[in-house]
Amino acid sequence: MSEQETPTNQPVPGQQRITIDLPKELTAVYANVAFISHTPAEMILDFAQVLPRTPRGKILSRIIMSPMHAKMLYNALSQSIANYERQFGEIRLPSNLADQLFRFPPADEGDKNE
Repeated sequence: MSEQETPTNQPVPGQQRITIDLPKELTAVYANVAFISHTPAEMILDFAQVLPRTPRGKILSRIIMSPMHAKMLYNALSQSIANYERQFGEIRLPSNLADQLFRFPPADEGDKNE
């Protein structure tokens, strides 16, 4: 969502509408980890996937945007999460999210070949 749109998603008078194409070959990926870094001119978001019982993850996508666009994304995500929670209820996070999502099960004696 851009700041140039009104709450009813109608373009502001005098603004030109932009059409965005969705390529047929676009593949959606699942990411459960994000790394965020920045330079004075850019925000870098790396989206990765770490699978259970594996000691390594893989970065699947990198998005680079201006700080202004990153703040607009932040605002849009905040609004979307608020709308989601109004519809489906609060999203509850574990007290120690990293331990909940990425802890490794205790090694069994029979798992020595992994």
